Amino acid sequence: MGVTGPPGPVMDRDEVDRALARLGAEHEAIETSLLALQDHAGRRLLEGAELTGVTKERWASAEASITLLWAYFDAYTGALRGAREIRSRRRWSSREDLVELTELLRGECVTVAGSVVGSAAGAVETSPPQSTAKLSESFSLTGLVDRMNELYASSLDMVVTADAVWSALPARIDLLAAELQRTRRLAHSVGVRPGEHPAGDDLERITRTLTSLREQVVSDPLAFWVRAQGSSAPGGGRPDTTVYDREARALEDVRREIDAVLTVRQDAEQRLVRLRDLLSRADRTLAEARTARGEVLAKIAATEVPVVSGPPTALQEQLATAAEYRRHAQWHRLSPLLESLEQKAEDELLRARESLSAVTQPLAVRAELRGRLDAYKAKVARHGLAEDPFLIERYDAARRMLWSAPCDLRVAEQAVLRYQQAAAELLTAPRVPDQGGPQDRRGEQ
Repeated sequence: MGVTGPPGPVMDRDEVDRALARLGAEHEAIETSLLALQDHAGRRLLEGAELTGVTKERWASAEASITLLWAYFDAYTGALRGAREIRSRRRWSSREDLVELTELLRGECVTVAGSVVGSAAGAVETSPPQSTAKLSESFSLTGLVDRMNELYASSLDMVVTADAVWSALPARIDLLAAELQRTRRLAHSVGVRPGEHPAGDDLERITRTLTSLREQVVSDPLAFWVRAQGSSAPGGGRPDTTVYDREARALEDVRREIDAVLTVRQDAEQRLVRLRDLLSRADRTLAEARTARGEVLAKIAATEVPVVSGPPTALQEQLATAAEYRRHAQWHRLSPLLESLEQKAEDELLRARESLSAVTQPLAVRAELRGRLDAYKAKVARHGLAEDPFLIERYDAARRMLWSAPCDLRVAEQAVLRYQQAAAELLTAPRVPDQGGPQDRRGEQ
């Protein structure tokens, strides 16, 4: 708006006409803004809402500001109408008319009744303190416009801010609440209930938080507004979605947990069959180890043979419990139990195999010694020394020890070594044909 300044030299006719045109344009702009504020959806919502907290305080101030705005506007309208009437008296205004118009357009000649100002000023944050004893308040037209601009900006800021919060948060909360209800139904179908599963407790907490959040947003929207730093424009900022975002993330975590439970429901039978197979293989391996231990004790002498434990009854009981959970659709309990059982079953099968290996080690040693003895005998035969009496004696001694029961592995190993040494000596010794001893028949092979 233009600044006409304080009273000074008497304005001429052209200056008066320009000032009236400018003030008329400002009057139209102010009227349009006030009517738009009056019809603003946010203002209508504020009028009908049961407000609390900072919004209740700010709206009381804004209502008083709007009332005062209309009072000021009426005074402004009256002053502008009076100036136009004076100007329209004659085509060429007299000096007296110009003096009167100068005073009206530049001086503090707009008077607002003190009862109107005093009733609203106490509730308006931006207004200066008013004396209840003041009968009236005077403004220049420019000063009155500035005052109306201040009141309009603060009122519009409050209305726009509340409307922005109401337009953003309740709808988002409702969408999240609808998703929450779908998740609750799905959770109930897979046995995820409050008091029985942490995810069920989380759903109850999220429900309470969203219900409380929506009530607070509806009654006190300004408490959920973050003003933009350095912004003086009405409604400069954004809704505070901190609580909403936190609960949305929490609901997403619950959905992932329920998805995991659903996955358990889909492949539970296959996992149970695999568990039964693992435990059955472990039982068979342990049974084989116990049989092998008896064989080792009967066939191998002077050997420490590990004791073989019995079947894992605790795992079988847990497997039966898992089957019960599946029959009763207690998927939330089945999920962690299956994960634990799968690891334990793998460990049990590994333990059974290690037990079998430890028990059968003496038999493996005996088999290795037998194989070594036969390999050297074949080597000796290829070199034509199979009929050597000394080697035959050493071979028979080692063979009796290895094929007798119980077999002393330490003594048998020494016998095999003696046979190997004797064979090695003969294989490296020079041959003398036709001396009554064994002949080298390698050329005949």
